[in-house]
Amino acid sequence: MKEMNAAMLAACLLLGAHVGANAGANAVAKAGAATKSLDDQFRAIYTQEWKWRQSQRLEDAEDDTSGIRATLPKIDAPTQLARQRYWEETLRRLDAIDEKRLSAPERINYAVYRAQIAALLDNQRFREYEKPLNADSAFWSNLTYEARKTFRTAAEYRAYVAQLNDVPRYFNDEMANMRAGLARGFTPPKVTLQGRDGSLVAVADAKPEDTAFFKPFKDMPATIPAAEQASLREAALAAIRTAVIPAHAALLKFMREQYVPGATDNLAAQRLPDGKAYYQSKIVEFTTTNLTADEIHNIGLAEMAKIRAEMAQVMKDVKFDGDLPAFLHFLRTDPRFYAKTPEELLMRAAWIAKKFDGKAEQYFGRLPRSRFAIIPVPPEQAPYYTSGRGGPGVYLVNTYNLPARALYSLPALTLHESAPGHAFQMPVALEQKGRPAFRNAYISAYGEGWALYSERLGTEMGIYETPYEVFGMLSYQAWRASRLVVDTGIHAKGWTREQAQRYLMENTALSRHEVETEVDRYISWPGQALSYYLGEMAIIDARRQAEAALGAKFDIRAFHDTVLELGSVPLPVLKARIERFIAEGGKGPY
Repeated sequence: MKEMNAAMLAACLLLGAHVGANAGANAVAKAGAATKSLDDQFRAIYTQEWKWRQSQRLEDAEDDTSGIRATLPKIDAPTQLARQRYWEETLRRLDAIDEKRLSAPERINYAVYRAQIAALLDNQRFREYEKPLNADSAFWSNLTYEARKTFRTAAEYRAYVAQLNDVPRYFNDEMANMRAGLARGFTPPKVTLQGRDGSLVAVADAKPEDTAFFKPFKDMPATIPAAEQASLREAALAAIRTAVIPAHAALLKFMREQYVPGATDNLAAQRLPDGKAYYQSKIVEFTTTNLTADEIHNIGLAEMAKIRAEMAQVMKDVKFDGDLPAFLHFLRTDPRFYAKTPEELLMRAAWIAKKFDGKAEQYFGRLPRSRFAIIPVPPEQAPYYTSGRGGPGVYLVNTYNLPARALYSLPALTLHESAPGHAFQMPVALEQKGRPAFRNAYISAYGEGWALYSERLGTEMGIYETPYEVFGMLSYQAWRASRLVVDTGIHAKGWTREQAQRYLMENTALSRHEVETEVDRYISWPGQALSYYLGEMAIIDARRQAEAALGAKFDIRAFHDTVLELGSVPLPVLKARIERFIAEGGKGPY
C-alpha cells in the first residue's frame, strides 16, 4: 500500500509539474502576446503620425530620394492650429500606453518619441511659429540650403522651379504669422534684429543670375539635353525675377517699416507672454531635463570655476607673466594667432580634420560612410553667423572678419563641427538600419553634448599640439559653461546685454565680434545655449561610471560606438543605455 501511495504520489507530482509547466508557458506566451500587442499599438501611433508629419512637409518623405520639393510647407494660422490639435491627440494616445510593458527596443523609442511630441506640442501651444527668426538664422536664409543640394534629373529641376514660384505665398504666410506675434509682443528682442536684413538686401538688390537660387542651374548634368537645360534655366530666371526677388523686397520693406520698429525691447524670455512657462518649456526641450533656471545657473558657476583652474595651469605652462584678462588680451591681439587669408583658415581646418582621420580607428569601431566638405559660410550670412557649423556632408567655416577667428580655437571648433562631432555623429545615426524614421530627428542636448565632448576628446587623441590650442579648447569649454550662466541670467534673472557680453569677455578667449554675435543669439533663441554643456556633462558622467565599473574591461571604442549607435536621444535614455552597457560587460553594439 505504501508502494502504491508512493507511486501515486510520484504520478501526481509529475502531473502537477506538467500542469505547472504548461501554466507557466501559457503565462509567458500571454505576456509575450500582450507585449507584442502593445508594441503594435505604439508603432501604429508613431507610424500614422510620422506619415501625417511628412504630408505636412515637416519632414522629408521616405520615397522622396531627391529631397527637392515642388512646394514650400504650409504655415498659415489654421494649419498651425490643426497641427496643435493633432499632436494633442497623439500625446493623449501615447499617455494611455503603459511604457513599462513595451519591449526593450520600443521603450527606447517611446522615450524618444514622447519627448519629441511634447516639444512639438509646446512649440504650437506657445505659438513659436509667430517668431520664425532669431539673431542666428531665419526662415528666408534657410531657403538657400535647398540650392546647395545635388540636382540630378530634369524632374528635380522642375520641382525646384515650382518651389521658387511658391516663395511669395510662403513669405506672405510667414509675415502674417509675424504680425500676429508682433501684436502680442512675441518677437525677438529689437536689439538682436539690427542688420539682420542684410541677407534680404543681398537678394532684393541682385540680378536673378547672381542669387544663390540660380546656382544649381549654372552647371547642370550632361544627361539633361542642352535644349531642356536652356528651358529650365529660362524658367528659373523667370521665377527668381518675378517671384523670389519681389518676395524678398516685400519682406525687407515689412522688416524695416513694421517688424523691427515694433519688436519688443525686453531681452528676457520670461517677459514674453506666459514667459515663465515658455522659458521652462525651452529648458525642457533643449536639455531634456526638468532642471530649473536657478539650478542651471548654479551648475554653470561651479563648472566655470573648475575651467578657470585649468586655464591657470596652461598660463603657467607657457610662463605667461600676468593675470587672465592680460592673457586673454594677448591672445586676442597677437597676429601669430590669426590667419591672413580665408584660404589659410580653410586649409588649417582641413589639416585638423585629416589629423582626426589618422586617429579615428583607435577611438571608434564604426565609422560613417558619409564624407563632408569644408566650405565658407555664404557672405550674405557671415557677418552675423556663428564661427562654424557642421552636419551631414558639410563643415561650414566662417571666414568673415579674420581677426575674430583665432587659430588656437580652430582645432576645438573643427572637432565639434566636423569629426568626430556633427558631420560624423549625424551620419552614424542616419546610417542605422531598422529604426523608425522619427529617431533621426535632432535632440540638441545629445547632439551638442556629443560635439562638445568631442572637443575634450581631442586632448586624448593628441589633436592639440600647443598649450595655446589646449587653451583654445578650454576657452570653448568655458564658452559653453558660461552659456549656462548667461542664458539663465538673461532670460530668468534680468541680465542686460552688456552684462552678458562682459561675462563672456572676462571668462573666454572669444573675440569681441564673436561675443557680440553669440550673446545676441542667446537673447533671441532662449534655452538653446543650455544644451551643450549639460549634454557633455551627461556623456562624461556616463563614461566615468563605465570606466569605474568595468575597470580593465572598459573599451573606449565600444563605449563611443554605444553612445553613437543610439542616435539623438534624451539624456535619461543615454544614461539608461550606458547602465545596460555596463551590465552587459562593456560590449559594443556591433
